[in-house]
Amino acid sequence: MKKSNVIGMTVGIVLAIVAVSLIGWYAVKPVPTLIQGEVEVKSLKISSKLAGRIERLDVREGQSVKKGELLFVLATPEAQAKLRQAEAARNAAGAQSKKAARGARQGEIEGARNLWQKAEAGLELARKSYERIKNLYDSGVVPAQKYDEALANLRAMETSAAAAKAQYEMAVEGARVEDREAAAALVEQASGAVSEVESYLSDAMQYSPIDGEVSTVIAEEGELVGSGYPVVTLLDMNDIWVSFNIKEDLLPKIRIGSTLTAYVPGIGREIELKVDYMAVQAEYATWSATRTKGDFDIRTFEVKARPVSQTEGLRPGMTVTVDWDAIR
Repeated sequence: MKKSNVIGMTVGIVLAIVAVSLIGWYAVKPVPTLIQGEVEVKSLKISSKLAGRIERLDVREGQSVKKGELLFVLATPEAQAKLRQAEAARNAAGAQSKKAARGARQGEIEGARNLWQKAEAGLELARKSYERIKNLYDSGVVPAQKYDEALANLRAMETSAAAAKAQYEMAVEGARVEDREAAAALVEQASGAVSEVESYLSDAMQYSPIDGEVSTVIAEEGELVGSGYPVVTLLDMNDIWVSFNIKEDLLPKIRIGSTLTAYVPGIGREIELKVDYMAVQAEYATWSATRTKGDFDIRTFEVKARPVSQTEGLRPGMTVTVDWDAIR
């Protein structure tokens, strides 16, 4: 046999032995238990108690904002009209209070009577309108908003009619102490209505409640938004954590206060996390046993851990992995 053939066979045998050794080593090498989590942050949805059209929008997605910075402004002509009505009612109540203090003349008594009759006519119209709207609402023809408006209008007219009647009776009976007190109370009531409308109007301008980052802008300038509609979503980058879903048979290694070493591919390095929350997941997250003997169902727990120190570049949605076998 030629010497070259012998050398070739020897090399082949050596390579085969090495290959078999490597395969065997990888076959028996333990596979690490990696637990995968996701970075999450606290988010706030900014909305207004008022419905209106977006008149001004001062932020964009990805922008950093400071606490107290203006986010958006709503145009609310209806609320402005309500404010003028409330102010007019307050002025009228103030005038009636002054009249009670001075005493009523015959012409004033007649005027009060006419106002009362006018209010009663308005109340009757509001009552009929409410009954019609209620019938339509019960039949499913009109939305709940229309029913609520009709009911609110009826109650407002009832209040107005009662106030007008009280003013008329006060004019007839004269300016007694009780009359003056009632008139003063009406002024306070009207002033309260003005304050209420002013409170709603102040909510048309929304400011950032935190130092944060704009995540999403759901509506744009000129769009009409409803009451409570979230126009802007803010992220509080100072309130960040990592959520893991872990089977309960892995939990003996950790507890609240445990420190985990985690790897974040998104920033290419390891970070330290501290567990501060553990809670069982819903029933659908249970790992059901496949055998009836020697096996049992395993629940899934949500575990939240926060970075021990501020980590530059950590963003919501990033993947985080923990080598569970390395935990001691």
